[in-house]
Amino acid sequence: MRNLDSLRENLLLALERVAGDAAIARGAEEALWCVTRTLPSLLGDAAAATRPGGLPDATVPASAATAFMVTPDRKHHLITAPVNFRPEQHHELVAITLGHPGMVAATRRGIMLADTSHHESFVKILQTFRAGSAMQVPMLWQGEYLGVLICANAARGAFAEIDFRALHAFANLAAALWMAHDGPGWLRSLDYAKLPVRTEGCSG
Repeated sequence: MRNLDSLRENLLLALERVAGDAAIARGAEEALWCVTRTLPSLLGDAAAATRPGGLPDATVPASAATAFMVTPDRKHHLITAPVNFRPEQHHELVAITLGHPGMVAATRRGIMLADTSHHESFVKILQTFRAGSAMQVPMLWQGEYLGVLICANAARGAFAEIDFRALHAFANLAAALWMAHDGPGWLRSLDYAKLPVRTEGCSG
């Protein structure tokens, strides 16, 4: 059983550290990486992978995080500051309506999938592994939708409500960091004609 008191203390300490590290980051994506590099090892129950049925057959424990930032034309999410994604997915353009990130974009409400096999609408976007559980939380600034912060785990049942609430806290921090480092300006500087585009999920 997870020690929730220890988890709460670690969450507070992590928020303090990430805010400090990101304040001196060189740019918007570097600031988001301070957040996304923290999430996979901080959130989720590592014991979930050892429970019977926790991992699908031939699956190894794994976790990942990223931010899907909405592009200036509002047609795509840009995979930004990815952790444990394949290199070719860095700055991949994902149709803004695709999968559960698309639902977050439409509703501006977070989604927690404790077991993705229970959701027929689940779309595999991450190529490194199939998420057994996943959380997506909107990044908002003064009512404007900026993107979605995502954390995924190969194991089913890795995330609990406390992880979901913690991800909301990190999403709020990420939104403030994004604006402080002029993330919208960085997005406008990119050459989108050179970036790969995804309109459907991965197989597997």
